[in-house]
Amino acid sequence: MLVYIHVPFCITRCAYCAFHSTPLGRGVNPSASPLVRDYTDTLLLELAHWGDRFGGEAVQSVFFGGGTPSLLPPRIVGIMLDQLAKYFTLAQKAEITLEANPETFRDKNNAVGYLAAGVNRLSIGIQSMDETMLRALGRGHRAKDSLHAAFVARKAGFSNIGVDMLWGLPGQGVRQWLQTLKDMLRMNPTHISTYGLTLEAGTSLELDCAEGRIVLPPERNQAIMFTEGAAFLEKHGYLHYEVSNFARMGFQCRHNLGYWKGADYLGVGPSASSTLRGRRWTNPAVQKDWNAKTRTGQLDADAELLTPTTRVLELLMLRLRTTRGLEVKAYQKFTGRDLLADHHKFIQALHENGLIHIRHGYLSLTRNGMLVSNAILSNFFEQLSSTSALPPVAPATD
Repeated sequence: MLVYIHVPFCITRCAYCAFHSTPLGRGVNPSASPLVRDYTDTLLLELAHWGDRFGGEAVQSVFFGGGTPSLLPPRIVGIMLDQLAKYFTLAQKAEITLEANPETFRDKNNAVGYLAAGVNRLSIGIQSMDETMLRALGRGHRAKDSLHAAFVARKAGFSNIGVDMLWGLPGQGVRQWLQTLKDMLRMNPTHISTYGLTLEAGTSLELDCAEGRIVLPPERNQAIMFTEGAAFLEKHGYLHYEVSNFARMGFQCRHNLGYWKGADYLGVGPSASSTLRGRRWTNPAVQKDWNAKTRTGQLDADAELLTPTTRVLELLMLRLRTTRGLEVKAYQKFTGRDLLADHHKFIQALHENGLIHIRHGYLSLTRNGMLVSNAILSNFFEQLSSTSALPPVAPATD
């Protein structure tokens, strides 16, 4: 089982962000915030609640996401992990990730504290190494802060340090993107996530674009950013193992690999989702509503029972995100159907257009296929949704 802990606080909201978070404001001490104290109390209660329901189950990875989890003091992170270990069986070499923003990771004592609390992997949200781009995104740090954060983390003893990057930013050119990747390599991360910017409804960046104040790069340029950026990272020793993720050998994010393989996961905190034992539910996003449901033990009262068709669609979507792809035999074991026979014409057309590979028993997207993965998956979904009911067999793991 995987555990995700949502920390719904940040200093200020970034222009592109649509994740659930509550800005605390600059100069606010999270340790003294009544909102943070209330959140911590309820989160410990939620962990105890799930411990009573699923106690003793093995936990392979824990991921603190947000928001900005590095706003929480190391002492609080340690208390949460202790509570988790009290009710569940935390694997001896469990991967424990903390997302961090550079401006909140300047103090070496904090870095040492997180390591002592049990965190063994960092994911630093740098997004860009270009000052103009950082301002356009509404980020609260500068490029030098990112370099400093990586230096502080490594000096404290962290050996597994990932970074998050964005491409396709307003006014960004291909050369700028490749240069920011080159600058980022000075941090010597073990893992790199590169996400194409999406305009989320209701964000200030989406409004600026709709009203013509900013312009995103042409689609052709964005495609070149993706393909040339991936080639650049592979040239420098980073394995492209998922659409948006690259890693040094042995440093793939085990938590995310668990998602893509269809592992069960428990999400705690406001807006966190869970998928356990064939059921899925999402916690209320508003903290007071989450507090109330936690205290009454009703968090999964409206859980969705996952249908066989839903599980097949998700198997296809998640496995095809990885460069390894979908094992055809695993699909047949899961559904009782032959994927290649059912969709022969469509798969043949994709193959002839250089969008998929079929080799060693796996169907996977090529790099060009990844660029149009949404269209490919939509077509698969349309065809699969019209297929007769599929047997509810547990997903295969490989």
